[in-house]
Amino acid sequence: MPLDELVVTRAIIHRYMDKLTRSLDLDVAVVGAGPSGLVAGYFLAKAGCKVALYERKLSVGGGMWGGGMLFNEIVVQEEARRLLDTFGVRSTPYETGGYYTADAVEAVCSIAAAAVRAGAAVFNCISVEDVVMRPEGLCGLVLNWTPVETARLHVDPLAVRCRFAVDATGHATEVVRVVHRKTPGRLMTPSGDIEGEKSMWAEEAEKLTLDNTREVFPGLYVAGMAANATFGGPRMGPIFGGMLLSGEKAARLLIERLKA
Repeated sequence: MPLDELVVTRAIIHRYMDKLTRSLDLDVAVVGAGPSGLVAGYFLAKAGCKVALYERKLSVGGGMWGGGMLFNEIVVQEEARRLLDTFGVRSTPYETGGYYTADAVEAVCSIAAAAVRAGAAVFNCISVEDVVMRPEGLCGLVLNWTPVETARLHVDPLAVRCRFAVDATGHATEVVRVVHRKTPGRLMTPSGDIEGEKSMWAEEAEKLTLDNTREVFPGLYVAGMAANATFGGPRMGPIFGGMLLSGEKAARLLIERLKA
């Protein structure tokens, strides 16, 4: 059969538009498709929630691709190894103390594939430039193409509706910063503002990443490094167990809210 370029073009446009249209009204919008965002998306979709992930970069996976300083191996501790098992990611014990290593590329590809197969829609090269709010809290996201933002073009965005959103954008806390700018002093942090990320302390950061995974503004949750940067926890460097567990916790909290 001869190749028809127009069929190829129509197929891409139709299928993408179908996916985009189905994702205009969501249970949960996850911003950032790094490890915590992908894990959250997987568990939410697996539970039957309508969920989409928005990633500003061309590739998903966040900092997990690079391991530590582009040595593409990751480390997790015993508590999070079961999640690697859940996604079929092979892990190898390292020395003592419950440390395990895994191939970073295998980890990203396996978790991302599992999230999509569970039913999560992933949209890459899309940035969240604003939020939709009502008196009761956040109820939507304002989206634009990342290249439009990068080129500083004046192109009006589009909006999607969601019952809840998760900021999983890492150190940048992109959604939390927008909310803070629009409603200063109203975040559910000790100061009402973004507390800021502290210096590296892997052990404490692993614990606090999980503790800080929670609602920070009505309708908005934080996960992964965005949780620590919002609530004032330290950074942990290239150990990823806390990130994976944070995504799982965010999904569990949201599933409980959605079922309530």
